[in-house]
Amino acid sequence: MSDLLVAAPLRIEAALIASASRSALVHKTGMGPHRSREAARELDARAARALLVVGFCGGLDEQSVPGEVIVAESVYAAPDENHPEEPLRCDLAGALVQRLTGLGLKVRLGPVVCVSKLALGERRAELHRGGAIAVDMESVWLGAGANGRPFGVVRVVLDSPTHELMRLQAVGGALRAAGALRKVAAALQDWGPGQ
Repeated sequence: MSDLLVAAPLRIEAALIASASRSALVHKTGMGPHRSREAARELDARAARALLVVGFCGGLDEQSVPGEVIVAESVYAAPDENHPEEPLRCDLAGALVQRLTGLGLKVRLGPVVCVSKLALGERRAELHRGGAIAVDMESVWLGAGANGRPFGVVRVVLDSPTHELMRLQAVGGALRAAGALRKVAAALQDWGPGQ
């Protein structure tokens, strides 16, 4: 049984993780709540001691920059989108921060809010006012696949209020984010809960 099952929503995320951590048990889940709910059932059936969601996210505050690593202390669905899922505590957060600190990466710990579609502009500000430091479209729904196993979320900021995805300078930020995601994956190779 592998110690760690890594859920990666997008094909590019799964490829970056697998290329940096050849021993990782990576499961590509698909983007958004619907695919994540379906994938959670598959994740529940996979043999592993812990579940970790790894991929990109959007930063929600002015200090957030592409390539920054967000370790979620909790994940929750945006309350104004009428999703029934309860917030999930990420019990691996402390161990993940410890593992990823000192690698030349900017690492922050905080809540991550989950939404159904990309959050840009004012939507990003609304979500930040709710207390989150980052946004993604999968983590709370994928968390059901942990089914009592230790659970964690590590996301790398792809864009932020000062580095919107749809702008020309986004290319450099995307390259920084991809490099940071590979560093995260390499650091998690052969890592498991309790290490």
